[in-house]
Amino acid sequence: MNSSKPKVLHALAGKPVLQHVLDTARRLNPSSIIVVYGFGGEIVPQALPADDIIWVKQAEQLGTGHAMQQALPYLEPDARTLILLGDVPLLTQESCTQLLTQQAALCLLTVSKDNPSGYGRIVRQGDAVKAIVEHKDAAEAQLAIREVNTGIMAAENTWLATWLPRLDNRNAQQEYYLTDIVAMAVADGQAVAAVQSNDEWQVAGINSKQDLAALERVYQGRYAARLLAKGVTLADPSRIDVRGELTTGRDVEIDVGCVFEGQVTLADNVRIGPYCVIRDATIGAGTTLAAYTHIDGATLAEDCRIGPYARLRPGTVLSDHAHIGNFVELKNAQVDSGSKINHLSYVGDATVGKQVNIGAGTITCNYDGVNKFRTVIEDNAFIGSDSQLVAPVTIKAGATIAAGSTITEDAPADKLTMSRVRQFTIENWKRPEKVKK
Repeated sequence: MNSSKPKVLHALAGKPVLQHVLDTARRLNPSSIIVVYGFGGEIVPQALPADDIIWVKQAEQLGTGHAMQQALPYLEPDARTLILLGDVPLLTQESCTQLLTQQAALCLLTVSKDNPSGYGRIVRQGDAVKAIVEHKDAAEAQLAIREVNTGIMAAENTWLATWLPRLDNRNAQQEYYLTDIVAMAVADGQAVAAVQSNDEWQVAGINSKQDLAALERVYQGRYAARLLAKGVTLADPSRIDVRGELTTGRDVEIDVGCVFEGQVTLADNVRIGPYCVIRDATIGAGTTLAAYTHIDGATLAEDCRIGPYARLRPGTVLSDHAHIGNFVELKNAQVDSGSKINHLSYVGDATVGKQVNIGAGTITCNYDGVNKFRTVIEDNAFIGSDSQLVAPVTIKAGATIAAGSTITEDAPADKLTMSRVRQFTIENWKRPEKVKK
């Protein structure tokens, strides 16, 4: 990976590769989850703390069989263990269930590859699996086999307790191969079952940044296909990134280049313009986001109009028919029904009432360098352009603030309030000239 970060902590669709594997494991409702880790030391368990994981350190990386030997003391004697790989993130719950429901002491997940180079070959006698031969140990005839081991398997723990201590490292790699338990099972008279996947991508591992990038596009392509199947209109299914969960209503439209992170909900008839970034947000029915809008931790009601180039930060809540225009930033602001903040404004730590109009260039001065304060703008107020509202301050219902005002005290209802220096002209003033060097 050419990285100091452990491979399993690199991000796929916005979360660590290992997190995808853990999520799949948890959906199976296991009695326990054991993670064997080695490279990177304590970084992996520190990055993914969880009460339901037993972390087991493999101090020396001596092969997959050696890794399972470290886990053996933690296996429940009468249970069945599903062995997954931390760098295979797209494995499905369905494939796991197929493995677990086979009536065999050992069951393998296999796949046929056009180019099986580097993979352990599945050696069969008729339909029965007799052995797995690693690529470097394979004879010429075995190298021609296209069915390969994925490394994913399920086994009865009573048999694992018998097989794992018998592993040795007398092979080309001088490693303890977990796959050697196949031959042991056959020698012990136990049938070895195999479930063959027809999907190479779900069993593909990550060994390079190229692999990671390829799996990212597969993941996003499949997510896009599910959205299309639900009726979402995607301008280009190859240009959408979902890094979390995206829940959609009917007749949702998403333009190119959009990124969805965390938990995002788009209600019916929502339209998302190009290159929007939306994180942990709920977007109400009929709302439109114009291009390059960024939303993070905000809730928008029905029929709002946002952007382009708007930024809604955590704590922002918009009621229906609110308009937030270009280069407007909101933070921890509640904007009531029908209010408009259309141009070049910052409104932070504010409560904005109904049918309020906030002119271009207005800011709420909510921070004195140490503490945050709140601005309240009541219903039907009108804030003229280029005004500064110095919190804590209240603009009463129906008040008008003249353009260019700095307001430091509450403005009374239904009156015009202004704060200006009277215009004057300086006589005999000359514009500075550039000094010749």
